[in-house]
Order: sequence, then structure tokens, then C-alpha cells
Amino acid sequence: MRLVFAGTPETALPSLRTLIDSPRHDVVAVVTRPDAQSGRGRKVHPSPVAELAEEAGIEVLRPQKAGDPAFLDRLRELAPDCCPVVAYGALLPQAALDVPRHGWINLHFSILPAWRGAAPVQHAILHGDEITGASTFQIVKELDAGPVYGVVTEEIRASDTSGALLERLSISGAGLLAATLDGVEDGTLEARPQPADGVTVAPKISVADARVDWTKPAMHVDRLIRACTPGPGAWTEFRGQRVKLGAARVAEGEGPSPGEIVATKTTVLVGTATDALLLGEVQPQGKRVMQAGEWARGVRPEAKESFT
Repeated sequence: MRLVFAGTPETALPSLRTLIDSPRHDVVAVVTRPDAQSGRGRKVHPSPVAELAEEAGIEVLRPQKAGDPAFLDRLRELAPDCCPVVAYGALLPQAALDVPRHGWINLHFSILPAWRGAAPVQHAILHGDEITGASTFQIVKELDAGPVYGVVTEEIRASDTSGALLERLSISGAGLLAATLDGVEDGTLEARPQPADGVTVAPKISVADARVDWTKPAMHVDRLIRACTPGPGAWTEFRGQRVKLGAARVAEGEGPSPGEIVATKTTVLVGTATDALLLGEVQPQGKRVMQAGEWARGVRPEAKESFT
């Protein structure tokens, strides 16, 4: 099939590579978000999908909005049979959805109808799910509500951050997306409506949402930190300045009071409503990432001093 692939971040790269390498499909163009500032120097860079497409000699379309007339005209000229989508990051108007004869097929990183929305992996970890996965479905106007073609499942490990889990899902999901497109082309695969029960929503997790509340149980704090790693990054305050927190570990047994810091030469324990949390990596405001013990040796927390 003639494909126009839509995607933006690194998460989309395994799928794009798989489709470029597929002998059955021809990726004639990609659609991605406009170049954006990134990194410490805030320089303008193309998206990871744009970079891979340009390396492969594939046309790159960067509309400000997917409803821009010039973009829609070019999409019609390309005449794709189908438009696979992985983390594109923008809404698609009906005028765009109507162009390919097989529609737009999205790879979404949850087992639909669970966790519709922008942050399914983060919410699966945050809410303590044991199993998650990826689904391919036909895009419709309602958010992530279209009929489903196929699903793969993935166990959520006790140490998983959203970044680690998403990396695994992006790889298994790439195979699912390719198999879905093969089945659509063959006419052997039919999408089935999502069940009405079991719908949950996964909105984007903001920086404000990522602030740690030390009065919560240790399990909740651990899940929040893992869910927010690498982005937006869980954080707390120490002496009025932010400290980002990397993945930590629950230390069973009675610990200090919520937020209280107990530091040795090599370890940092922080109290919660239940067990203490043993910190891993931290990043003080304006400084590099370091081990929690190194941070504590520098700031020397006083007795009973706490994160807030």
C-alpha cells in the first residue's frame, strides 16, 4: 500500500523503520510536527521522525495544523491508501481523515478502551496496572474511540519507568502496526468496536501533577516517580529550590516522618505516610544529575530537615 506516515517523537521510529523496510508497503511521505526548540541551547531541531525520513529520502510534511489547505492539497496529490499514525501529537480534521481509502490507523500504547488520551503509559504505571499493551485502531473524530484491529500485551515490571516501558511497547507495537496494515491490505482483518465498559482517560501529566506529596504512601510516591520518568520529571523542594527525582526504591520498615530526610555517606532515605523511600538519582535545580548520596554530601541535610 501507499502510505503517508504521521508521527513525531522517538517513540514512532521503530514503526517508521519497520514500514520503510517492509516489501509490502511504500512510505511516500511523513507528516510530523514543525521543527521545535530543544536542548540547553534551545536551538531549533527537526523531529526524530523528520530526521529519519530525510535520511531515507522521504518527503516530509510539517503543517502547523493538519487542516491547512496546502497540506490537504498535498495529501490528496500523494493519494495514500492508508495513513498509519504513531504519536503524531496533533488533531486530525475530518477533511484529512477522508483522504486515504483505508483511513488513518493509529498505534496507541494501551489496551483500549483503557487509557485513552495523551499519557497512557504514565497513567498505567501511576495507577498500579500489572498489564498494559498497545492497540491499533481506526481514527474517528472522538478521542481514541475508533474500532480496534489488534492488540499486543506487555507486563509492567516493578522497576519500570514510563520511558523503559514505552521503549518496549514501541518495538512490539511496530510489529503490530505492520501486521495490521498487512491484514487491511489483504482484506483479512476487520476492526471491531471498542466495548462501552472499561473506558478510562489518560490526560497529559503536567509539571504541577509531578510534584511529590510525601504524605502519600510509599507505593504511591514510587509509582508517581516512575510514571514521570523521564518526563515531565517528578520533583520536590529542598530549601526553596526544586530537586528532580529519578527512580527510587521502597525501603520496607518504619521510616522517618513524611518528607524527612535521613542521609548517610552513600544513601538517602525519605519518609512517606508508610515505608521510607530510598532515593536513586536526583537533579538539583540548575545542576547535573547525580546520585542521591553525592547530593546529600554537598547540602548536608540537618537533623529532621525535610523535603516539601
